[in-house]
Amino acid sequence: MRSATINRQPFRLIFAASLLSLTGCGSATDRTLEETFEQSYAIEANADVTIKNGDGTVRIYGSGSNEMRVQAIKRAYTRDRLKQIAVNVFVQPGAVSIETNFPAIQKWGLSDRSGTVEYTIVVPQTASISDLKLNNGEVLVDGMHGQTVHARLGTGRMFDHNCFSNVDLMVTRGTLTLAYEWWEQGKFSVQAKITDGNAWAFFPGDAAFLLIAETVRGKIANDFGEKGTRRGEGTTKVNMPVHGGGETAIRMHVEEGNIKVLEQNP
Repeated sequence: MRSATINRQPFRLIFAASLLSLTGCGSATDRTLEETFEQSYAIEANADVTIKNGDGTVRIYGSGSNEMRVQAIKRAYTRDRLKQIAVNVFVQPGAVSIETNFPAIQKWGLSDRSGTVEYTIVVPQTASISDLKLNNGEVLVDGMHGQTVHARLGTGRMFDHNCFSNVDLMVTRGTLTLAYEWWEQGKFSVQAKITDGNAWAFFPGDAAFLLIAETVRGKIANDFGEKGTRRGEGTTKVNMPVHGGGETAIRMHVEEGNIKVLEQNP
């Protein structure tokens, strides 16, 4: 894989803002308690990985080693609540499952409802992320080259960075960002759907792909389109080959919100 030579500033700014939002400040009376879980596992290069979390973050990074490293930081307002949050990792030949179990929340009463888990997971870049589910928070998938990346987020922000896999992403409410700092020729696809929110996509100037984008109630701004469509003035559908199209298809669909497709270093 060749190294990136283009300007990384747009994605860095967005991701830096994301990380800052996670630190919080809180008063002395509502600071959270923390407990950290860290473990490494030998897994196959093409292992099938699933992750389930309720509230918090999931960051996945692809690496060149046949090893999975998991760091999970549990946070809650009380010690009892912290202990009730369980991180379970199951490793078997060809498959890995990471599950988060939160205690049941009572509909009535003043019981403690706090609790988040922040995951940082490093896996072989040729592994498949077959099922990633997060109810609320932030998702980052970075540097994957396996067969599939399949991620679902309820509410929050999702980032897909330099993934050259068959990517299928869905956000119910929030924002979704695709960012590529360089381009690799090959046959892969990206499908991104948002019910309520905005979608951003950053591509290098030499990227070749078929762009299919649609927003039901919103506008599309497309740097790769004709001059009259670049500011999203009334455009709601785009179907065009970029630099010949190549073998890659980028599909973006938004029900309620806008789409912006930007060329880095045009």
